Amino acid sequence: MTPDTIHSIFNLFEKHNPTPETELVYEDPYTLLIAVMLSAQTTDMNVNKATEKLFKRAKTPEKMLQLSLEEIEEAIKTLNFFKTKAKNILGISHALVENCHGSVPKDRASLESLPGVGRKTANVVLNVAFHEPTLAVDTHIHRVSNRLGLCATKTPLDTEQALLKVIPKEALYHAHHWLILHGRYICKARKPLCQKCFLEKLCEYKDKEL
Repeated sequence: MTPDTIHSIFNLFEKHNPTPETELVYEDPYTLLIAVMLSAQTTDMNVNKATEKLFKRAKTPEKMLQLSLEEIEEAIKTLNFFKTKAKNILGISHALVENCHGSVPKDRASLESLPGVGRKTANVVLNVAFHEPTLAVDTHIHRVSNRLGLCATKTPLDTEQALLKVIPKEALYHAHHWLILHGRYICKARKPLCQKCFLEKLCEYKDKEL
């Protein structure tokens, strides 16, 4: 794919959605961090329902530590792997209070040192909370990027590294949300809505649903 085509793709993304945002409900870096960690293997909608209950009880790491493990489990029990995620919430909260004065760190290494926080979660927090031009590659972004022809990769890390080389600098800040929302609502895994896609003429996907 040529640089001009790549620029055209991201110009169209901007035209159709100038200010994309996460669909997770949060109030600050801490509630965002918890919500993103909880979003693994589930939908943002399900996370929002669970965090509505949880954040009514506690919105800071200090207050979260006042809850028992069982109380946290009860609030998020509708989510996959809720028992492990509840332990991670307490682990994250304890680490922030003990090591970061209760604040969410602004660097990837420190974020990834927290329980249950991997590269994808760290990149989302850096992008959304701290406005860093990072790419958090999930299954949606990996699929969309390879279908479009932005890259030809087999792993999320490979996809991230490849995209960082080709995405125009001015588009990098919003690229994560453009790609993930496109994969969530248009370029779906099983039945992509190619006939409704504003990128169809630029897309290199061979099995288009036209």
